[in-house]
Amino acid sequence: MAAPLIEVKNLVKRFPIKGGIFSREIANVHAVSDVSIAIHRGETLGLVGESGCGKSTLGRCILRLLEPTAGTIFYDGADITRLGTREMRRLRRKMQIIFQDPYASLNPRMTVGDIISEPLSIHGLYKGEKDKRVKTLLDLCGLRSEAMFRYPHEFSGGQRQRICIARALAVEPEFIVCDEPVSALDVSIQSQILNLMMDLQKEFKLTYLFISHDLKVVEHMSDRVAVMYLGKIVEQAEAKEIYTRPQHPYTRALLSAIPIPDPNFKKERLILEGDVPSPISPPNGCHFHPRCPNVKENCRQEYPALQFRPGTSDQAGKSDHLAACFYAGQRGSL
Repeated sequence: MAAPLIEVKNLVKRFPIKGGIFSREIANVHAVSDVSIAIHRGETLGLVGESGCGKSTLGRCILRLLEPTAGTIFYDGADITRLGTREMRRLRRKMQIIFQDPYASLNPRMTVGDIISEPLSIHGLYKGEKDKRVKTLLDLCGLRSEAMFRYPHEFSGGQRQRICIARALAVEPEFIVCDEPVSALDVSIQSQILNLMMDLQKEFKLTYLFISHDLKVVEHMSDRVAVMYLGKIVEQAEAKEIYTRPQHPYTRALLSAIPIPDPNFKKERLILEGDVPSPISPPNGCHFHPRCPNVKENCRQEYPALQFRPGTSDQAGKSDHLAACFYAGQRGSL
């Protein structure tokens, strides 16, 4: 298998909390804790988990919009963790992001044409042909060319997200972080945007990190899925494997919450007890143990490694199904 386009090794991101008269550091928010993932060229890795688990922070660290506290980030085999401003600017042509809120991420004082052409000016691209490039991008994203003369407030939420997608594509990137790109949209519009993103991925051979809390959306978009809980990856596998044979109890609880559009279908709903622990002071041992139905004493003392688990191999004896659980696959009762 070819080397991954994106490889993250042991990434850590902590946000200091300061207090007192001298604003000294008194605690840390452990947003991302020792995360390692790989994303191969042309695939979509879905990253799922509850709000506040560190998904967006991980995506921003990969793009170096946030500086990691520790760990290493590789892009196409090159270590980009400590690149300077000039080197990162050149690299940003290849790495873009689509934000959750399409309105907040667009400058209301700029026309759509100026918004989409701004990255072209920054990177010195399409000199003398910017308007033509903008019209091409708008057409690709399902908008008329006259939209370039209008302002963001004149468009619907779905149209604004199409503008954001056009802006992300402007500099011909290879890798895009999609940070909850449809969560702010009506359900009727979500499928249109998702299908657009999939069509663009095929046409331009894009690689996506698709961040969402909606597992149904992630199933539709992703080749592989990584499940995140309180700053750590707790399970990772091919999308079909995750949805048919989840190994971690947290993953099973998330999957049980997916609504089934059939009133006659009775589905077991697995309810997690208690609240998500604070990322300021995560519990000892497995972070999930305060809410886990299978908890044992070793779960309270030691964090389980994210590794291959028995019973998840295919007929050839191969598997890339990873789970951070001592008792992976055990059902228990939530």
